[in-house]
Amino acid sequence: MHRTAAGLEPLSLNEAATLLVSLQRELGRVIIGQQRVISEILFGFLAGGHCLLRGVPGLAKTLLIKTLAEAVHLEFSRIQFTPDLMPSDIIGTEVIEEDRGSGSRTIRFIRGPVFANIILADEINRTPPKTQAALLEAMQEYQVTVGGVRHALPRPLFVLATQNPIEQEGTYPLPEAQLDRFMLNVVIDYPTAAEERAILAQTTTADEPHAAPVATADDIERARLLVREIPAADNVVDFAARLVRASRPAGDEPAADFVRQWVRWGAGPRAGQALLLAGKARAVMQGRPAVSLDDIRAVAPPVLRHRLLVNFQAEAEGIDAEAIVARLLDHVRV
Repeated sequence: MHRTAAGLEPLSLNEAATLLVSLQRELGRVIIGQQRVISEILFGFLAGGHCLLRGVPGLAKTLLIKTLAEAVHLEFSRIQFTPDLMPSDIIGTEVIEEDRGSGSRTIRFIRGPVFANIILADEINRTPPKTQAALLEAMQEYQVTVGGVRHALPRPLFVLATQNPIEQEGTYPLPEAQLDRFMLNVVIDYPTAAEERAILAQTTTADEPHAAPVATADDIERARLLVREIPAADNVVDFAARLVRASRPAGDEPAADFVRQWVRWGAGPRAGQALLLAGKARAVMQGRPAVSLDDIRAVAPPVLRHRLLVNFQAEAEGIDAEAIVARLLDHVRV
């Protein structure tokens, strides 16, 4: 059985399924509706990835990630991205301290808000690319480098960044390299009429519900180990690879007509890894010991929608990445 450097063993499938049921229950005590959004965020959280959450203001994006931190008893940090935010405001900075007795000076590193387990990067597209890139090393390498010294970040680490799709004036679109670092792009929609009525009734009283902690940091790390050990049959791996390769307009295989017509750049190999890991996380959440083709199809939209770059013709015809992903799922045969 695989062990981490800390000597942790993976949870059993039953233990992980029970943990996730408890986690969903605690989230449901605070968040009304949005079951698809909660499930997709848990896919990314369980698979060890990061999520980009896109939705209009007022849909409880901040509350959702804060409640997740409460339910797993982890340290939560919120970073409000603004045009004047600097990289040192995120990762931390070095200061010089003087000992008044001896007169000696030492350099001390003051940690920034990135030193947490769950990080909410609120409105990440409102800050310039230089500051956006400060999260890249943290997200990918689980460390930050300041003054040539590497500082390890705590585990588990989960970054959830939000974007407002309405206001684009004064914003800085995320570079494709950073978009690719997010395992999932989760879209949150307006609640249903019944859900909105329940939201109004619950949030306008003195009673404020809270999530109880149902897991520790070690529990999450052990669940992530289990996800890595879930097997994927050859046909499942083949389907994920063909789905990613079919999204590219140019390659060693002829692309579909709609891909050549509407897609400027397709998904890279990291998308295939995300498909399999998110699919494995979905299988664990449902208590199944192996990832299936249905798992890959279910996680394809949040995995691929931010990794396809449409061209001008697609924009002129009102075709977005979401529609192209749907066409790909119909085009690539199981």
